Amino acid sequence: MRATAVSTPASFVAMNLPNILTLSRIPLMFVIVGLMQCHWLGAASLAFWLFIAGAVTDWLDGHIARKRGLVSGFGKLMDALTDKIFVLGLMIAFVDDDALPIFWVLLVLCREFLITGMRMVAASKGVVFAAEKGGKQKTVTQLIAIGFLLFVPMLQTDIAYFLTWDMSGFAEVLHKTGLVVFIVATFFTLWSGYGYFVKYRHVVFEEPAK
Repeated sequence: MRATAVSTPASFVAMNLPNILTLSRIPLMFVIVGLMQCHWLGAASLAFWLFIAGAVTDWLDGHIARKRGLVSGFGKLMDALTDKIFVLGLMIAFVDDDALPIFWVLLVLCREFLITGMRMVAASKGVVFAAEKGGKQKTVTQLIAIGFLLFVPMLQTDIAYFLTWDMSGFAEVLHKTGLVVFIVATFFTLWSGYGYFVKYRHVVFEEPAK
């Protein structure tokens, strides 16, 4: 009897472990934002540790993909896109809570939309922007800033409740530290965006020869 080869759908191939980890950051962002709006004891701590888990997947998905030889154009594109959704969603939630100034968040939003637009145009031409060192640097700095800002309500509510200490002074210092790190992250964000524009503008703006 002749064995029949079974073709694997492309959609199934795309849903390997690294890509599942990558896409998990989108629903995770909604859960964290929802917890930020809750006031029951433990909500702030759960939001903080889920954020840490999401930040770890940002490293873990790429590590697994490289180790198992599962690096793909889909994975590269979605990794960059889910990073943006994860980080920007939390930034907008912080603006709603008056924890971040809207001006700085708008600068980040403009940069991210412009670069995402360039990525989409390049992808339509068969070119995938590889992750640049500057892009990863700005993402890590953004995550550190968000970590500080998420730690503040956990400190003020959950930790202060169990230790019965007044944490307001320490919380204010951490909040200001988070703001400073966020401003530094905004600088890295704009600088890396400029780097992407200079490096790939020919791909986006030049029409292929007919």
